[in-house]
Amino acid sequence: MRSTENQNNNYVFTYRRLRRAIGYLGIGLPVLLVGFSFIPYFNTNVQPSISDYYYTNLRDIFTGTLAAVGLFMISYKGHHNTSIWKNDQVLTNIAGIMAIGVALIPVTPQLEAQKIYTLIPYTYPWLGWLHYASAALLFGIFALLAMNVFTIGQNEAEDIPVSTFNENHIYRFCGSAILVLIILIPISETFRLFNYSTLILEALALFFFGTAWLIKGRALGDAGRIGEKLYREHNAEETENIH
Repeated sequence: MRSTENQNNNYVFTYRRLRRAIGYLGIGLPVLLVGFSFIPYFNTNVQPSISDYYYTNLRDIFTGTLAAVGLFMISYKGHHNTSIWKNDQVLTNIAGIMAIGVALIPVTPQLEAQKIYTLIPYTYPWLGWLHYASAALLFGIFALLAMNVFTIGQNEAEDIPVSTFNENHIYRFCGSAILVLIILIPISETFRLFNYSTLILEALALFFFGTAWLIKGRALGDAGRIGEKLYREHNAEETENIH
């Protein structure tokens, strides 16, 4: 009995670590790319979008981080919900493939680039559209996961009131913010709303994506007031549903 309980706890903690890893990678990607752009050693200017870093000396960070997110997503095995809109295994598998696609399929370059050796030649004009479609689907699934999947299976202690900072409120807010931002990105591309508008909107979308995964991974802990406010739990010993 004790062995089964320990195995279940290890299973839950492994999922939490995986969620936190995905969250940190999502938030860290734009921070690293922009931060390193200010270091002369990398000889890279701040780019108009995150995808444009593909054509810079920071390409390995861009492709490596997205590939890692993609592999983590594919390895994330959840429940087989009958609704595809709430089936985390299907959604994360699609998101993982799209993340790897965004990493390997280059965006159309802003300027005539120097010779760059790529897995897929960037001279094909349709590749840019495939890149944008993969990115849009990726962010759309990020939003669906936050709003439709992460809100399933919360422990609800009836004696603890629902806080403004309840995890489900955070997930829905993050998912809604991602949807708004992915709608604004093509608008910003067309009208150039402000300097680096696409880069900023993409970074914000990744921030909300990462925040949802960090909260789901209990990066802030779940004991005491945090457990009550976020998860409606009395202590950190309670085991959450896998969702």
